[in-house]
Amino acid sequence: MKYAIVLPDGAADEALPQLGGRTPLEAARIPNMDWVAENGRLGRAVTIPEGFTPGTDVGTLSVLGYDPHRYYSGRAPIEAAAKGLAVRPDQMIFRCNFVTVLDGKMKDNTAGHISQEEADALVADLNAALGGEGCEFHTGVTYRNLMLLSGAGSLSLRCAPPHDILGREVAAHAPEGEGAARVARITGAAAALVADHPVNRRRRERGKDPVTGIWLWGQGRPVPFESLASRYGPSGAVITGVDILRGMARLMGMRLLEVPGATGYIDTNYAEKGEAAVRALEELDLVVVHVEAADEAAHMGSAEEKIRALERIDEAIVGPLLDKLRGFPAWRILVAADHPTPCTTRGHSAEPPPFAFAGSGVARGGGARFTEAEAARTGFRVDPGWALMESFVRG
Repeated sequence: MKYAIVLPDGAADEALPQLGGRTPLEAARIPNMDWVAENGRLGRAVTIPEGFTPGTDVGTLSVLGYDPHRYYSGRAPIEAAAKGLAVRPDQMIFRCNFVTVLDGKMKDNTAGHISQEEADALVADLNAALGGEGCEFHTGVTYRNLMLLSGAGSLSLRCAPPHDILGREVAAHAPEGEGAARVARITGAAAALVADHPVNRRRRERGKDPVTGIWLWGQGRPVPFESLASRYGPSGAVITGVDILRGMARLMGMRLLEVPGATGYIDTNYAEKGEAAVRALEELDLVVVHVEAADEAAHMGSAEEKIRALERIDEAIVGPLLDKLRGFPAWRILVAADHPTPCTTRGHSAEPPPFAFAGSGVARGGGARFTEAEAARTGFRVDPGWALMESFVRG
């Protein structure tokens, strides 16, 4: 049996006035996703358990069959696994965003999608300046970086994801709990360092908003995983442009296939992702393709960009995978959103998103299109969401 999983991050949304009361999924031309919904099982999955903050980390763990109650300790430890970072018992790992805060409000959780060159320069200088504070910074993909903090293994903190407070007063969402004062000192020192940094001087010359500092969140310590193959059978590979999925791939014992131009943004190389996934099926039983673009478009508040992203995913990834899979004697494909990202709020939602799977031995379940409303109409609801993988592989 050959399996393909396509993860259009943040694909689900709400009805939008500018789209005539439709969601981006309803407005998009996605015939291949619609085929999966019409010819297989369409429903909704509770990917974000009660008490968890909605995000790619928790949602994707659920879709891939790992109970967040057991395997989730924070976003940062998963991203650290992508880099093979060794973590001492006294260290806590934080996700470290470069951000732009203006007039006390979170204007941009990506610092204008800071370039890799700019991020690398800032991380190097943060390490030089704050190493004495027990900080160890590591570059990721543009704005998505990590910080290891020494003497912090037992800290108990609550930190808000910056993408969930866009347009809001940051003071109302400062870290709380044991260690909050220390985190505040670090972020204050970082803000002072970047204020007149050469990176910001050049940005101002080009008329761009400055990088005003760092935002620490997603903290935790590593948790051991069983391999996906030992849990569900098929061995496989992951194609992605972001470290959160790279880390999951390593933790789940899956191969990581790097694709040129996989940026984790709306300009990602859709075509090469699809081609790489098709090639992978020649050798492997399972391929997982994650695309961040729809989520990033929603964080921008752009329904038009979100529609374009969904249509490119459908055309360049889902379509070629369906064509390839139909050439095998037995196969299945799953298309699943990890969580909604409404363009109105520009943040994540815990509302159960749609999924659809089709292929060998899968009975049609009455769906018509891969949309939120159609998924709700079928009445097929997987709760807990991490049980979806079992249904897809063996159901």
